[in-house]
Amino acid sequence: MASQDNPAIVSTRYWSRLDDGRVQCDLCPRHCRLKEGQRGVCFVRARQNDEIVLTTYGRSSGFCVDPIEKKPLAHFYPGTPVLSFGTAGCNLTCKFCQNWDMSTSREMDTLADSASPETIARAAAELGCRSVAFTYNDPVIFHEYCLDVGRACRERSIKTVAVTAGYICDKPREEFFGVMDAANVDLKAFSDDFYRKLCGGRLQPVLDTLTYLKRETDVWFELTTLIIPGENDSDDELQRLTAWVARELGPDVPMHFSAFHPSFKMTEYPSTPPETLTRAREIALGNGIRYAYTGNVHDPEGDTTYCHGCGAALIGRDWYELSTWQLTDEGCCESCGTACAGRFDGPPGTWGRRRLPVRLSDFEG
Repeated sequence: MASQDNPAIVSTRYWSRLDDGRVQCDLCPRHCRLKEGQRGVCFVRARQNDEIVLTTYGRSSGFCVDPIEKKPLAHFYPGTPVLSFGTAGCNLTCKFCQNWDMSTSREMDTLADSASPETIARAAAELGCRSVAFTYNDPVIFHEYCLDVGRACRERSIKTVAVTAGYICDKPREEFFGVMDAANVDLKAFSDDFYRKLCGGRLQPVLDTLTYLKRETDVWFELTTLIIPGENDSDDELQRLTAWVARELGPDVPMHFSAFHPSFKMTEYPSTPPETLTRAREIALGNGIRYAYTGNVHDPEGDTTYCHGCGAALIGRDWYELSTWQLTDEGCCESCGTACAGRFDGPPGTWGRRRLPVRLSDFEG
């Protein structure tokens, strides 16, 4: 229920009262325990009138049509446009955040745009977007808005995509992914020390989300690991990470290894050398991962999808532009007939690398 004075403030369901008088937010594993007037670490969930509310419902830092490959998703309707938006805040405190201006924002002026769930779905349809992506900051923290947008999109046969760190509790996780068709999940490292030291979180809840997605849903998901020199780039850690993915999630889950660039609180670190990403990709392939990609560097070979049956190049990419396309409409290799894991439906899209900012106010009414 929205506040009569401020429609951006809505009631939430995942919280509980504690014996000491505080109210605990049960959306994510941080379990922020709040006194009246306090906000959680994410900043957008707060205690007001003795309950936990979301304070940014319907508000956005902006809308833009992107290529689906930018999320990154390599096996989810390639070449199609996706209407993307985010809000402000985050429930992790990553010192290397590449979108820190939004994830750490404490200014509601950041949320300059607004749109109802129905307007977002209508805009996506009229813009020719195959999907809507919740991205730029983690959509877990604006859970209620995501659910309503997801339902509105389903009514118009628009797909939904979550770009998330997967840091969410069991019950809301089921509801959240129940309205998602695809996800890119950040598996930031394979060390609890890394999560504690650099992200203010823990590794196990993320692994729990990934195994849940694999075993309990039909959500198509891919993984991204930002490789940071000296922190998560050792052969040992990359071996353990990719072996776990192959064993617990299976060989068909695509993995993206992207380059770190000095940012936020880690400006003293060097950028990731391209050869480190190539090494990570080779380790993944060696552990049985069928689809491993390099990101944030110009590497057409590392961006290409290969058939695991005959080795043919199935989908060639140059940044966000598709080149080679050797898949049948059903998503099988034209050379040997082996199925390529993913979501494919006929010929690829032709959106390319374009980025188109849009005003949702143009689609109201």
